[in-house]
Amino acid sequence: MESNYHTLKRSDNQLLVITHLSQLLTYVTGFGGLMAPLIIWATQKEQVDGMDAHGKSILNFQISILLYSLISIPLIFIVGLGILTLILVAILAFVMPIVNAIKASNGELPSYPLSLNFIS
Repeated sequence: MESNYHTLKRSDNQLLVITHLSQLLTYVTGFGGLMAPLIIWATQKEQVDGMDAHGKSILNFQISILLYSLISIPLIFIVGLGILTLILVAILAFVMPIVNAIKASNGELPSYPLSLNFIS
């Protein structure tokens, strides 16, 4: 006899906030801003309501930030504009996780500007 058992997802805005703020680990470790949210999303997307949407937004943003940073490096040598681009990327990568952590604490969906959609 088959069971149609479906686990209900729990609401955990605190974990969503932590997931957004974990992106700031990049400023401490250099790489944790991608790894920590990836691990949290991968292990909790089936258990926490909203984690799948928040996690995908975070990962798309982090991959986009990485791509923009990589593109900026050669621009430093070619035009000199890369330094300005890197500064703007760093500011965006610092501010937006905080803004979206606040949104997550209020039960709102995140919005990351200039984020490319790699994971849908």
